Amino acid sequence: MKATTIAALRQARETRQAVTLATRLGDAAEALVYPDRAEGELASDAAIVAAARQAMVLGRSETVELGGHKIFLNVYVPPARLIIVGAVHIAQALAPMATMLDFDVTVVDPRGAWATGQRFPGVKVVQEWADEAFEKMGLDASTAVVTLTHDPKLDDPALESALRSDVFYVGALGSKRTHAKRQERLAEAGITEEQFARIHGPVGLNIGAKSPAEIAVSILGQVIEVRARRREALAAPKAAAA
Repeated sequence: MKATTIAALRQARETRQAVTLATRLGDAAEALVYPDRAEGELASDAAIVAAARQAMVLGRSETVELGGHKIFLNVYVPPARLIIVGAVHIAQALAPMATMLDFDVTVVDPRGAWATGQRFPGVKVVQEWADEAFEKMGLDASTAVVTLTHDPKLDDPALESALRSDVFYVGALGSKRTHAKRQERLAEAGITEEQFARIHGPVGLNIGAKSPAEIAVSILGQVIEVRARRREALAAPKAAAA
């Protein structure tokens, strides 16, 4: 692997950018394939670029045969990330559970009395308004966003940003009545019905959860389910073609 390739992969990891390294095994010719561009000796090969992007979507490295050559597609995707908006009791249960399942967890809340390292040990805590924090962090297809504050001033900007991004999951705490009022407010902010439909609200699987820990389990279970179903749906076209 070339030194420039290693540097590019390191930069992609630091910026949470998905990329596939396509290598022709016969002569080690390479291409770095991103969602929006391709670089390297094999970048002009449309079949390789398409296969690399499909592997990226599936999050699975593999060797394929294209044009009589074996091509190794080494996929580098950002680790799954869970952004929790609201440093509340449910978040205190949800954050460590998600960390145990290898999610990169961040708690966002501008309220300094709530968003502290003491209340969330071992978790990144950001004391900012969610939309401002999201702009700095960047939202991607490996990210799930959950809002838990019940406060429109905190939750609505977070939901607006998340719904305009390609995050794989958006969840919002609140009753059906609260969710209906939320839709009215977000519609006034320009969120379409199709975008709003992406919100899982009331958040979590319907398992009869009552306590903060039980609600956290229901939320995390739903996040995992949505991620798994998404992978299945993305893999389906490839399976049908085979």
